[in-house]
Amino acid sequence: MKSRFLFELFLTITTYMNVIKWGIIGCGDVAEVKSGPAFSRIDNSKLIGVMRRNGAKAKDFADRHNVPYWTDDADELLNNNEINSIYIATPPSTHLEYALKALSLHKNVYLEKPMALTSLEAEKIGSAVKQSRGKLCVAHYRRKLPAFLKVKELIESNAIGQILIADIQILQPRKSKIVAQSDENWRLNPHVSGGGLFYDLAPHQIDLMYHYFGAFKSVTGASTQSAKEMVEDTVNGIIEFKSGVQFRGVWSFVGAETYSKEQCVIYGTLGSIRFSFYGDSILIRTNDKEEVFKFTNPKHIQEPMITSVVSYFLGISENPCTADEGIIVMKAMEKLSGRHQ
Repeated sequence: MKSRFLFELFLTITTYMNVIKWGIIGCGDVAEVKSGPAFSRIDNSKLIGVMRRNGAKAKDFADRHNVPYWTDDADELLNNNEINSIYIATPPSTHLEYALKALSLHKNVYLEKPMALTSLEAEKIGSAVKQSRGKLCVAHYRRKLPAFLKVKELIESNAIGQILIADIQILQPRKSKIVAQSDENWRLNPHVSGGGLFYDLAPHQIDLMYHYFGAFKSVTGASTQSAKEMVEDTVNGIIEFKSGVQFRGVWSFVGAETYSKEQCVIYGTLGSIRFSFYGDSILIRTNDKEEVFKFTNPKHIQEPMITSVVSYFLGISENPCTADEGIIVMKAMEKLSGRHQ
């Protein structure tokens, strides 16, 4: 009798973790196309519940995306025993609270960027991961998109020789087309976002630099602030990598439309790689040729990353972006903006 009980318990646990059953906290604009539908398109993954403070909007999302369960209560979703993994897609001000609750329940977490309001909060999440049976991945999804995979391949194959310098310029007007739109402009409220549009966009860019060039040796920077919103309008920073690569970056969100720009150029001893963070092509130039690579992003742009996350949660592959890496990016952003030197 006892052996039968143990067998059934083992079978229940095995079945429970053979399918990643998702609940989304914050089924708003980000989850609508970029991520939400992908959870049920991936093998061994199913979206079964969503939460939003506005119950009518949560129900509407569930009805349109064929999600069987919805609620306006985050705790109710977290305590749903059928759900074993949580996607936290709320603004950063609630990332710490929800991540700690999910991990205390030993549930897996896929956490939107920026990881938290501050690096101190991010470290608290990192510590909770070590105490939990749940796993955590940070949603730096550009790591898995075809264009950025190609950049990494070109770097590692020495296509432009030894890497010397990386240069990022993000120059945007106040109403930038590359910033996701939402019902309320929470991205300019530092108590909700952590630090304005720099904190919204730069995590992806800094993470890619870390992903390409390895550990930081030193990070320094400075910023100017809007008196109205008290968030960084312009950030200018320098990173020295332990690999020897030098980085310069400037982000500005109060410029004229006429000189809008968003690009990264990586310079090596044999040439350069130029790409946009929001475009579909890479230009590589060397002494004897120029070549353009074109790419098409998936409709649900986070799907490749979520596929890797599911694989990690199932124990099949390594973590595509760890809490420790998310903490490193948070600390770098604080130094770049001049908050902590």
